[in-house]
Amino acid sequence: MRRLLWAMVVTLPLAAQPDQRALSLWKAGRYAEANDAFRALVKQHPKNPDYRVAWGRLYLERFQPADAAQLFEEALALQKDHAGALLGLAEVAASRFDSKAVELAERALRADPKLLPAQELLARLALETNDITEAVAQCEKALSMSPDAWQAMAIRATIDWLDPKGPGVTQDNPWIRRVLSRNPKYGEAFETAGNFFVLNRRYEEGIALYRQALALKPDLWSARAQLGINLMRLGEEKEARAHLEQCWANGYTSTAVKNTLTLMDSYARFVTFRTPATALRLHKKEAELLRPYFQAELDRSIRTFEKKYRVKLERPVQIEVYPDHEDFAVRTMGMPGLGALGVTFGHVVAMDSPSGRKPGTFHWASTLWHEMSHVFVLAATRHKVPRWFTEGLAVHEETAVSPEWGDRLDPHTLAAVKQKKLLPVAELDRGFIRPSYPHQVVVSYFQAGRICDYINRKWGFGKLLEMMHGFGEGASTPEVFEKHLGMPAAEFDKEFLVSLEQELKPLLERFDEWRGKVKTLAELARAGKHDEVIREGVAIRDLYREYVEAGSVYEFLAEAYQAKGEKEKAIEELSRYARAGGRRPDTLKQLARLLEEAGRPQEAAAALARLNLIYPHDEELHQRLGSLYLRTGRPQDAVREFRALLAMQPQDVAGAHFQLAQALRAAGQAGAAKDALISALEAAPGYRPAQKMLLELSRGESDKK
Repeated sequence: MRRLLWAMVVTLPLAAQPDQRALSLWKAGRYAEANDAFRALVKQHPKNPDYRVAWGRLYLERFQPADAAQLFEEALALQKDHAGALLGLAEVAASRFDSKAVELAERALRADPKLLPAQELLARLALETNDITEAVAQCEKALSMSPDAWQAMAIRATIDWLDPKGPGVTQDNPWIRRVLSRNPKYGEAFETAGNFFVLNRRYEEGIALYRQALALKPDLWSARAQLGINLMRLGEEKEARAHLEQCWANGYTSTAVKNTLTLMDSYARFVTFRTPATALRLHKKEAELLRPYFQAELDRSIRTFEKKYRVKLERPVQIEVYPDHEDFAVRTMGMPGLGALGVTFGHVVAMDSPSGRKPGTFHWASTLWHEMSHVFVLAATRHKVPRWFTEGLAVHEETAVSPEWGDRLDPHTLAAVKQKKLLPVAELDRGFIRPSYPHQVVVSYFQAGRICDYINRKWGFGKLLEMMHGFGEGASTPEVFEKHLGMPAAEFDKEFLVSLEQELKPLLERFDEWRGKVKTLAELARAGKHDEVIREGVAIRDLYREYVEAGSVYEFLAEAYQAKGEKEKAIEELSRYARAGGRRPDTLKQLARLLEEAGRPQEAAAALARLNLIYPHDEELHQRLGSLYLRTGRPQDAVREFRALLAMQPQDVAGAHFQLAQALRAAGQAGAAKDALISALEAAPGYRPAQKMLLELSRGESDKK
């Protein structure tokens, strides 16, 4: 970055050299003074774009990309084809995994065909999307520009090291030998490789490369920061903190370093529950509530995947649950293609808590199983697997656990299918890493999941396991399809798309009609025209069965049926809503209430139990569900629910302890029931039901004696 800046500066006319003071201050690490000097330069020379670009690069180096981008834009307003400004914007876009980075770098090269950093950036961008042929071609162009194209050489070495069929990372590589023979302290070569290994989720190898970078250049703070961040991702928190604090003490105060240190400080507010196979980290304020539900799903997923994938994890898996979404976001900083619900770093999983999301928008159990699928697939393949396959298999697993789980088909994905925007499977990773249109990441998750669904349906799950192991052996996507499915990937694409389009054809052809009629339903419902709502709703309900967001046809119909006193039909519609994956707490509670009123308590309990996997931070949920479990002969489940109720510190503490005591007594745990009754009486000494039961239990003990 600085190499480009110095090259730009020396081309300025001598009369325009007062910027040397700004550069000297910058080089000396006196950044605030350098910033003031650049501000003065721009004020003195408002028509000179070079000064704005130089100032922008200072901001870029000092972790302020938005300010840098503004200065680059101002430079382009003065000179529309300024190569340095275009390159700066390309670098900002690349840091955000924005597809515009390629276009901007190409424009920079057209403005200055000898701009080496732009050429090297194009090589890096190609490798990020695993386009090896293009990456090699761009490297060759860079090397033809200069024998000292260090980054191009580093990228060529990285390509060799990433090759799953190659010898792995070794210094006996022609490209790395060439770099180090000309620049023995160029730790940036190993840092570049480390960044790509992390991008490909090969975290331990990436960490080893950052260590090699620092062995050559101990003050390469960007590499030290990445070493610390990735050690933290793998749970090596003590060493991670040491590296990050060293970065901070030496002025490398990037947002990632700052936020990661702040996050690690927050761990004092968390508690970790350990079993031989798991470590569950929860915030203290919700640990008592969430632990039973998370531990149960975590254990169940491990049992299921050990059997299904035929893999035994070699170390405990750690799950971190963040009630503050910003804390979770720190964990995912700099990672592309994330659904922003969970992320897996080998044996460590970080995810949002249900309390960090609006009720009904997040199915935490589905996310947990999704991430646990990653844990097993990455372990089975030693992380040598394309992103599309791991994400596709994880999406497949969500609905394999329950058809109600997983994300629903949304209008953005429908539009992408209709507009033929789905990528060939051999290029599908690109949709996760550098999306070219809004919502492409979501579309790519959908496509990858449906590909795995299709393979499972046509060839069986065993074929997906064969493909998984094929990737682990180093095969590419085209090679895996040829070997394990017996067809070229391009032929599979055609077959899959025909199947998908046939499945969605009725909805695609009538989507605009459906959307218009849903608006009409809303108007009819507001006008209280229940018969018309029912007639119009039934006609379009099955056209888009997966739509369970606000204003779903199911809810309009249920409301109309209830208004007419037809409760059984309302139950039918709300049951369809639940089976389709509807998650709105109020709607599921309404279903449970109708079922209970209809004398169907077991079904009512099942309706409410869904909410424990969606949004368990609800006192009413646990109170009602605990009571239903007691009525239906499930005292142990009732105990769990009343304990959850108490964890939420309800207003009626005595009543909650008494209900817990009832459940414990029904479960045959008289001693624990007495303890609960004593707690009830401590909260309300005159609480007669508790006094009566405590007396009964005490007499029972006396009779036994």
